[in-house]
Amino acid sequence: MATGLGLLGLAPAVFWSMTPKELEAAIRGRLGPASLSAPPDVADLAALIARFPDQA
Repeated sequence: MATGLGLLGLAPAVFWSMTPKELEAAIRGRLGPASLSAPPDVADLAALIARFPDQA
């Protein structure tokens, strides 16, 4: 709702009448295509675990 009403500035009636595909297209039109990055590899995960250890 925050994206549709706030970022896109859609009227509530317009937002609620949109299909998910229409909303996706509106968001893509405003923000550009989604950029997907590769998942972290083992070295990245090890660095994150070292930097942010679980609290015991």
